[in-house]
Amino acid sequence: MSDAFGNKILLITGGTGSFGNAVLRRFLDAEIAEIRIFSRDEKKQDDMRKRYNNAKLKFYIGDVRDPHSVAQAMRGVDYVFHAAALKQVPSCEFHPMQAVRTNVLGTENVLTAAVDAGVKRVVCLSTDKAVYPINAMGISKAMMEKVMVASSRNLEGTGTVICGTRYGNVMASRGSVIPLFVDQVRNGQPITITDPTMTRFMMTLADAVDLVLYAFEHGNNGDIFVQKAPAATVDVLARAVLELMGKPEHPVNVMGTRHGEKLYEALLSREEMACAEDMGDYFRVPPDGRDLNYSKYVDQGEQRLTQTAHGEDYNSHNTTRLDVEGMKKLLLKLDFMQKIARGEYAVAEE
Repeated sequence: MSDAFGNKILLITGGTGSFGNAVLRRFLDAEIAEIRIFSRDEKKQDDMRKRYNNAKLKFYIGDVRDPHSVAQAMRGVDYVFHAAALKQVPSCEFHPMQAVRTNVLGTENVLTAAVDAGVKRVVCLSTDKAVYPINAMGISKAMMEKVMVASSRNLEGTGTVICGTRYGNVMASRGSVIPLFVDQVRNGQPITITDPTMTRFMMTLADAVDLVLYAFEHGNNGDIFVQKAPAATVDVLARAVLELMGKPEHPVNVMGTRHGEKLYEALLSREEMACAEDMGDYFRVPPDGRDLNYSKYVDQGEQRLTQTAHGEDYNSHNTTRLDVEGMKKLLLKLDFMQKIARGEYAVAEE
């Protein structure tokens, strides 16, 4: 896969976040010519500049809401990973128009600039909260996916491919509950959980990067890819963290569901599962290729009507369920948790 990036320029929007840092750790020593980090956070950009100290790394201050700044950063770019987003569910509930401006309109700006600049491949990062969305963040990401699919239409012959990924909880990423649990234990505070029976998909940052690279390699215009992933209840996750920290009897307080939270998340809807292609470790969901003249596509329409009449979605209640021991094994894939299990002080990576 790294061969595809040889002497190429990659732009990562929202690149100062957890995903951007994971991509840098994977690619900076490869044959890639340049990685551009586009974000509005100059402090994090400066921190990254000092941390990596690599001439391949270039920084662009801007905001996906500002088309001019996006267009400037896009010049000469070969590939784009679009990760910029407002991701916190409660804050988006209180400020839904801010979620729209970044997640929906910002995505339109990125995709328009990419097509205008002749970018070869764009991968847009979405979330399980876009499936059956009940909160502002999920609704805005569902609309982001619709913008992605719409923008991918009629690109044949342009040399540009736009596709997407969707994933669940990325463990120990910025905003993840795992670093919060660790900090609460260290500070002598009870762990706070929302609903012990709530389930979430569990992925590592390495899994998230692998998913994007898989979509990059296999995606056609409008495709959405998800990785098959295990899930765990919040109770199991909390107990696994406490056992790895050697504090199994540490107090746990149940605080109740926060604004806009679901009991479980879905990575694919019932309708998407009906037409999804099983690719082993991943599912590929192709776009609906019909245009508004449905009579021209009777066969495909009848096929979709038949497919969606049966089946179920793919969610964190019906996927592989981890017990405490399984959750501990998954947590120990994180360097951060390995150090904690050894009794060393560690903080989650950006």
